[in-house]
Amino acid sequence: MEANPSPRRQLVASNRPWDPVAYSRAVRVGNIVEVAGTTAVGPDGEVLFPDDMYGQTRECIRVILAALEELGAAAGDVIRTRMFLTDIERWDEAGKAHREVFSDIRPASSMVECTRLLDPGYLIEVEATAILS
Repeated sequence: MEANPSPRRQLVASNRPWDPVAYSRAVRVGNIVEVAGTTAVGPDGEVLFPDDMYGQTRECIRVILAALEELGAAAGDVIRTRMFLTDIERWDEAGKAHREVFSDIRPASSMVECTRLLDPGYLIEVEATAILS
């Protein structure tokens, strides 16, 4: 975990090239965890699973689950997901990966098409909110 300004606030670094812009992968305050927009990118900034919406979505969710675990949460604590796709016509590929993890949890979810993400190779960015009971 990174240093942080409040003992109530737990942070998880992304260990990605954009960390220097005062960014955290996830933040926990009390029983609430917010996971920032997550893309399928390695620590070196290289796009993972090029042109594979399903693969990128799975990777985003894998990274989100790892951040949740680091903060004492799990998939079952997720109450909301947001998916930003650069091509909404490929929603079913993203939905398949989402369903593999969340079919029984059924968080409130949004799937939105956006013009572009930070890198042209990113097909999807996923965010999550969790509340620990």
